[in-house]
Amino acid sequence: MADTIFRPYKASDAEHSDRSAGDRMRHREKVRQSIRENIADIIAEESIIGRDHDKIIKVPIRGIKEYRFVYGDNARGVGQGEGDLKPGDVIENNSGQGRGNGQAGDQPGVDYYETDITIEELINIMFEDLELPDLERKRLREIETERHSRRKGYRPVGIRLRLDKRRTVKEKLRRRFASAKTSGENDGRFPFHQDDLVYRHVTTDVKKESNAVVLCLMDTSGSMDTMKKYLARSFFFLLCQFVSSKYRSVEVIFIAHHTQASEVNEEEFFSKGESGGTLISSAYEKALEIIAARYHPSLWNVYAFHCSDGDNFDADNDTAFNRAQELCKVCNLFGYGEIKPSGHYAYESSMMTIFRKLMEPNFLTIRIERKEDVWPSFRTFLSKDRAPDDRTGS
Repeated sequence: MADTIFRPYKASDAEHSDRSAGDRMRHREKVRQSIRENIADIIAEESIIGRDHDKIIKVPIRGIKEYRFVYGDNARGVGQGEGDLKPGDVIENNSGQGRGNGQAGDQPGVDYYETDITIEELINIMFEDLELPDLERKRLREIETERHSRRKGYRPVGIRLRLDKRRTVKEKLRRRFASAKTSGENDGRFPFHQDDLVYRHVTTDVKKESNAVVLCLMDTSGSMDTMKKYLARSFFFLLCQFVSSKYRSVEVIFIAHHTQASEVNEEEFFSKGESGGTLISSAYEKALEIIAARYHPSLWNVYAFHCSDGDNFDADNDTAFNRAQELCKVCNLFGYGEIKPSGHYAYESSMMTIFRKLMEPNFLTIRIERKEDVWPSFRTFLSKDRAPDDRTGS
């Protein structure tokens, strides 16, 4: 009976034994790419907002077909066009076919299918090219966030748990062959010796991250109707998921405000509604108070994000502007997102006009009018390739 030979597993071997493995991998990557290109639509369809990470959702994938077997003979010949067309000529549709004209059409649309994916997998795809901008090392307060062991060569002494049996056997065989050459004898018992023992040398790498705090400020006044609150909460939901999935040492502070601001927990932040007027300066003052008491900028990276419909009490505008300036001085990044569903900004006041005078380089503003705007706005704040002078989003 022949000896069994065990070979180490290699991905290439698996692809040779399973000829469809490579096709499945390529298809899976196309699916991931399609998800990246359609994230704004996925979020707009409310597929992930408020769901648990282990939940499985169905995501529509447009512009890609699911792989399948196709039967039949290949047709011979080549396709050839006719006519005297030249590069740059415009080819017109016949009688406007295929264009939407308000009536039922007879032309095929864009194919799409739904694929199952977990919330956690979708979040990993969404956030893989985003990061907190300008994250600085605050060396006085770096935190150990991860410890892991890695091999660093071999040594003749160590604990039994790290004994490398294969290398130990090799050392014994070397010594045996050397002894046989010297004495001419190759028979008999040849026990292990202390000099044969080889131990793996393991060192511990410690990953450190600088402290960071993210302050989430949300307008909960009476002017924030159901749609506005949904858009604001969608933005902050993405922000919280991003922070928890990308960083280990980041703290998140939640501040809700109307004419007064208060620090609340995460559950209250995403579910509680208020009524009454709006004093935006109250939120900024509360943020500055918390930063001064617990997160000094010399020790912490500070990020603040505020979502409001911009409908502020007029007498408070100058105070809000001054407090926003103070926040810019203590924050790595201060972002203001104005929630204006289509048509609202025609008859409501806007803080965007006030903040246009705020020329700090670490201050960004964006406007969210539709559910489809939430993801592009989020990327505007946290994109790795954001230019230093990009101060205004959509």
